Amino acid sequence: MNKKQMGGLILAVVLFIATGVISVLTNVTAQNRLADVAGEILTGGYELNAPNSDYIAVVKVEGTIQEQTASSLFETAEGYQHTTTMEYIDFLMSDSDNTGILLYVDSPGGTVYESEELYQKLNEYKDATGRPIWGYMAHYAASGGYYVSMAADNIYANPNTVTGSIGVIMAGYDMSGLYEKLGIRYVSITSGKNKDSSKLDEDQIAIYQTQVDESFGRFVDIVADGRDMSSDEVKKLADGRTYTAKQAKENGLIDNISLYEDIKADMGSELGTNVFYELKSKTSALASLFGSVKELVPKSEAQVLTETASEKENGGLMYYAEQLQ
Repeated sequence: MNKKQMGGLILAVVLFIATGVISVLTNVTAQNRLADVAGEILTGGYELNAPNSDYIAVVKVEGTIQEQTASSLFETAEGYQHTTTMEYIDFLMSDSDNTGILLYVDSPGGTVYESEELYQKLNEYKDATGRPIWGYMAHYAASGGYYVSMAADNIYANPNTVTGSIGVIMAGYDMSGLYEKLGIRYVSITSGKNKDSSKLDEDQIAIYQTQVDESFGRFVDIVADGRDMSSDEVKKLADGRTYTAKQAKENGLIDNISLYEDIKADMGSELGTNVFYELKSKTSALASLFGSVKELVPKSEAQVLTETASEKENGGLMYYAEQLQ
């Protein structure tokens, strides 16, 4: 094969790939426009196609409870999607075919803000519809995961669930030692001594402790209300520790220990339907392609550290349970 033939072949391959990408983009855009008009696509590309008969909606809280990040055609949504979930519950409130919510929690917790928003939205659903919410705890339903579960009227947990961790954490990194080794001098010019939290003294720590204590008090009240316990009873259990399903049941933190199929059978029998519906992410071909490529590229140590810091120790108030590595 001569150079001209090779060049022609390469050009043909490039044109073929470009045509394919343009075709995918055009189809996805057209589908999304039609879906938006029909009200079938929620934020994050989740397809809303609920049954036209009585059904129980499965609302999944999987992963860290936090603000929803923007997605694109090149990304597949992963983990808990806050905005999507809130929109989903709004839809369920207006759908007369919906008979209740099965709240599926598999989460070590997350931010105080989003945990509170989801808890309030679930209670809004109950108040507006009079329909029940049953909760199921999978691997984890700790801290913020336990917080949102307090909206459930009946709580089931897998025999191997880790739950509890009733408490609040605010954490961050002191990078001053590393900066010094690297020859980096951190400079901040502030309007007051408490504006810069890069080097906390005892007085500043005390200020943040009041914020942690306030959020903790709210957590205790939520559990006391959700589990029909006194604040003193909750505080005895709320030193931040996690509990096994058996321990949680003995302490009144959950109602039943069972498998996921058991709660579906019980709830379906109670509400008179065996139809369960949950949102599905509408994954594009481009997202799948770029997701596969992304997985092939190893992360640097800096990326791993940055992602860990942003997920677990972002400096904000967190209902979060640290997991052993």
